[in-house]
Amino acid sequence: MRSVFRFRHGVHPPDRKGLTAALPVRRLPYPDELVLPLQQHAGRPAKLVARVGDRVERGDVLAVADGHVSVPVHASAAGTVTDTGLWPHPSGAWEPAVRLAVDAHSAQAARPRLVPHWEELSPAEIIGAIQDAGLVGLGGAAFPMHVKLQPPEGTRLDALLVNGCECEPYLTTDHRTMVDHPRRVQLGVRILMHCLGVRRAVIAVERNKPDAIEALTATLPDDLDVSVLPLHVKYPQGAEKMLVKAVTGREIPSGKLPLHAGVLVQNVASLATVAEVFETGLPLVERIVTVTGGGVVHPANVVVPVGTKLKDLFAACGGLRDDVAEIVMGGPMMGTSVGNLDAPVLKGTTGLLALRAHEVRHEPARPCIRCGHCLDACPVFLNPQRLGTLAQASRVPDMADMHLKDCMLCGCCSYVCPSHIPLSQLFAAARAELRRKESAA
Repeated sequence: MRSVFRFRHGVHPPDRKGLTAALPVRRLPYPDELVLPLQQHAGRPAKLVARVGDRVERGDVLAVADGHVSVPVHASAAGTVTDTGLWPHPSGAWEPAVRLAVDAHSAQAARPRLVPHWEELSPAEIIGAIQDAGLVGLGGAAFPMHVKLQPPEGTRLDALLVNGCECEPYLTTDHRTMVDHPRRVQLGVRILMHCLGVRRAVIAVERNKPDAIEALTATLPDDLDVSVLPLHVKYPQGAEKMLVKAVTGREIPSGKLPLHAGVLVQNVASLATVAEVFETGLPLVERIVTVTGGGVVHPANVVVPVGTKLKDLFAACGGLRDDVAEIVMGGPMMGTSVGNLDAPVLKGTTGLLALRAHEVRHEPARPCIRCGHCLDACPVFLNPQRLGTLAQASRVPDMADMHLKDCMLCGCCSYVCPSHIPLSQLFAAARAELRRKESAA
């Protein structure tokens, strides 16, 4: 690998991580009710198998994978299924979901499970176990992990690249995973190296997380070629294309994936969860979430069951202040505003921000002045100014010709735009429209 440790373009937003960066992860009490949507991952929603009235234990299957690009959904607590209808989803839509009344008197211990020794499993068996456990990427995209672990025939991988950058402002989920559970991360690295047959792994961490770098370096295995690589602090360093460029110097061609550059990228929290699956046999039923922002009384990094309602999560962190102006799921650059606090935490939920009025910029969009700032910021060298003009004219096919699909929706263009044009939001809507047209064709 030819390391350059940086990529071109990008931006430097203030990181705002001070509220939670030094706070160890703590576990919250179980709420009275959990809501588990069938659509918690990229691909096809899970297929419901639970019925109203079913008594389930923590880790039991509620919905099975419906195809290759799909994963099951498991009960994240012991309780009783009370409904399987529509429920508010963080996307803003109403989606099918399983409502689970949590057993207040349960110890919430999972059923005894057979935990196979991963060293004795074939790659196909490890991949099957990962899908059965409902694992998805925990960095936010929630793409089914087992799909990424099966590169096309003839693809040659020479390294596993572990993403510990967490470049989004405010979020410290991955940071605390690396600090509090470095050995679990290292075990996850070991399991995936065995599964993929690669001999080298690089854990990339931005330099604003020195305690994470220290914890991972102190737990590096002696018998594997695993290294920790500190990187410059820049957004969106954690995007796969940017990370591969920074660490290896290799360009990922338009429309291609990191595996086409010989590298597989996985998030640190995803690897820690892989280790937990093969240590305990428990599927993905809980995750670490950063609850932060000036509008939260007690910001925290917390372990919560998947399906916890946002209002219950905020209540467990002391509640919201009176002057909260906006709730964002995810980070401020790529996250989405949430209008209904009955929506639940999903497998891919990295953080929950409660922003006060002075933390939110509500500026009216003005005409583009063609300053070129968005071109200088775009990390994949698109022309956001031209794409924005086409989006405002609803010329989606022309946007596709200008490589709209290569847009990562990172928000760099919106961040630097002096006219406050919501470019990233325009591109997200255009991409959704393009998907609808392609599926209808």
